[in-house]
Amino acid sequence: MLAQKETDDLLDRVVEQITQQTFDPNDSHLLQKMVECLGDSRGMVRLRCAQTLGEIGKPATPFLIEALARHENVVVRRAAAKTLTLIADATAIPTLIHALLNDEDTVVKGSSVGALARMGEASVPVLLEILASPENPESTKGHAAWALAFIGSEAKEQLYREISSESAEVRGAVVGAIAKVAQEQPEEKAFQYLINALSDRAQSVRCEAASALGNLSYKSAIPNLVELLHHPDGESRKAAALALMKIGERESLEPLQAALTKESEAAVGTIIKLAISQLEKQSETDDWE
Repeated sequence: MLAQKETDDLLDRVVEQITQQTFDPNDSHLLQKMVECLGDSRGMVRLRCAQTLGEIGKPATPFLIEALARHENVVVRRAAAKTLTLIADATAIPTLIHALLNDEDTVVKGSSVGALARMGEASVPVLLEILASPENPESTKGHAAWALAFIGSEAKEQLYREISSESAEVRGAVVGAIAKVAQEQPEEKAFQYLINALSDRAQSVRCEAASALGNLSYKSAIPNLVELLHHPDGESRKAAALALMKIGERESLEPLQAALTKESEAAVGTIIKLAISQLEKQSETDDWE
C-alpha cells in the first residue's frame, strides 16, 4: 500500500498528465500503482482514483481484472469492481462472473453484478447461465435477475427468445426484464409476452407476469387476469387479484366479486376482498371527479 502523501502526489501527477495529454497508457508500472491507490483508507481518495482510472479507460482494465481476481485487500477488490463499472470493458466479464460466484465479500459480489449490468447485452448469456444452473444460490440468481432487468431494452431480442427457456428461473427473470422493456419502450410485443406468461406452467412465472402487468397498469390484460382468478393455484389467484387492483378499472369489480363467492382459501379470499374494497373506493372517487 502507498503512503497517503505518495498516493496524493501520484493522483495529482496522473491527472495533470491526462489534462496535458501526456499520459502514457502503456506505463504498466504507473497503472499498477494507480490500482493500489484503490486501497487508500480515505473514501474520497478512492473515488478520485476510480474516476481517474475510469477516464484512462481500457488500458487500465487488465490491472483492475487482476486486482479483482487476486488482491488480498478486500477494499481494493471492491473498488476494482466499481471502477470496471465505469469503464464497461466486456473483456472483464469472465472475471466479474468469477467474483460474483466465488468472492466471499458481499460488496464485491454486488459491485461485480453492477459492472455486469453496465456491460449491457454482452453480459446477457452468462447471466442466463447463472439463472439456469441449479448449483447457484438464490441470492446470486437474484443478482443476475436484477442485472437482466437493468439491461432491459438494450437486449430485448435476446430476452424475447429466452421466454421459452426450459428453466422456470430463467423465464421468471426474463419476465421481470421484459417488464422493464415494456416500461422503457411500450411496444405491444413486450406486453404480449407478459400476457402469455400468465399461463406459464410455473407458479413463480405466472405471479411475476401478473405483478408486472399490474405495475404497468396494462388495461388490455384485464380479461387474462380475470381468467387467472380461476386458476387452481391459490398464489396465482392472489397475484391476479392484486394486479387487477393496481390496474384500477371498475370493470374488474364484477369478476372479482364473482370469484370471491367461489373462493375456498381464506388467504386468497382476503386478497380478493382487499382488491374489491380498493376498486370500490376508486369508483367512488371517480364519481366525484
